[in-house]
Amino acid sequence: METNFNVTTTEEGKSVAVVSYITIIGWLIAYFAMHKDKRTELGSYHLRQTLLLYLVLIVVNIAYRIIINITYSGLLETIFGIIYLILFILWIIGLIGAIQGKKKEIPLIGAKAQSMFPSI
Repeated sequence: METNFNVTTTEEGKSVAVVSYITIIGWLIAYFAMHKDKRTELGSYHLRQTLLLYLVLIVVNIAYRIIINITYSGLLETIFGIIYLILFILWIIGLIGAIQGKKKEIPLIGAKAQSMFPSI
């Protein structure tokens, strides 16, 4: 009986982890509907990572809008394109870890996310 509980918990954590990577709305659903009452270590781990990833994306989007509206430059467009590509690659790395059910740290932000949001 104890083994089935652990398997269920792992599967629930995996579901929360995967759903959290599906846009900010997916993160909200994963946290409030799936995780809040049935907390799992895996779910918490990926919720923290995706929260920081989405916050970074929001900041980059705001910076992009402000900078491009003030000074349009092809070089700046390229730089922001590279930043968006890097964020997409980080998202893919995190999503693969979630699908595999592993606590795989997203490079550059994973460790910071774990320390920034310990209550999740």
